[in-house]
Amino acid sequence: MMTYLVVLLVISMGTRLNIGIQGVEKHTAVVDVSGMIMQGADANAANIIQGLRAAAEDEMTQGIIVRLNTPGGSPVQSAYVYEEIVAIRAEYPDLPVHAVVTDMCTSGGYYIAAAADKIFVNPASIVGSIGVIMEGYGFVDTLEKIGVERRVMTAGKHKAMLDSFAPINKSEKAHAQHLLDQVHQQFIAAVKKGRGERLKVTDEMFSGLVWTGQESIALGLADGIGHDRSVAKDIIGAEKLVDFTPRAQFLERLATRIASTVGGMLTGVNRTGWLQL
Repeated sequence: MMTYLVVLLVISMGTRLNIGIQGVEKHTAVVDVSGMIMQGADANAANIIQGLRAAAEDEMTQGIIVRLNTPGGSPVQSAYVYEEIVAIRAEYPDLPVHAVVTDMCTSGGYYIAAAADKIFVNPASIVGSIGVIMEGYGFVDTLEKIGVERRVMTAGKHKAMLDSFAPINKSEKAHAQHLLDQVHQQFIAAVKKGRGERLKVTDEMFSGLVWTGQESIALGLADGIGHDRSVAKDIIGAEKLVDFTPRAQFLERLATRIASTVGGMLTGVNRTGWLQL
């Protein structure tokens, strides 16, 4: 199995990415953030950042559109992309970077969008979910009922924190809530920094609720109605779109998924999942 995985990875090297042709004519660069934002997925920080950087460094790029259709994902991956957009805006002050939302831009997706100059939505887009989640299941009595004895040894009394097969520990639950609250505050701070005075903060804005695109404009979470072509033509002034989204080849996508599956099997994690935006 591992030999097969290595072969796939070697074959896929050298055809790592497909990125838009540079330097042909003035254009608006597009970088997609689609699906879950997480390490190993197409929408991971390294891929997105590579596309953003390539777009910014192309002398014919008149502006960048970050096109989002994502429910969110890793707070770390989202923060990396947020920071890169902020850095590009500082490095290229005359290069607009706008976020365009298609169906959905929630949680980690909105974290990324908040770094853009402006956010454009469809009236029916789903926007928001500024919150953090940790979820899992409890199977405390399951093994006993089926006659299975589980044996776990640890060094460090909280090493098996939130073990799905053990009763929940109040102090560990409180610590988990502390983690959630800290990441939530980081998320809120990033949104406030990115959106500034445009935000019309309400009691529910940072509660995890979502709104339609139309409502998000009224709340200051977005700036207007628009799609990629309208923003390219009317806002940026370069109608031609060039896709700078890194696209992994089929074999690499397959190898990555196999590696992720094998890694999960070898790790054998039996506890509540970690933080997601």
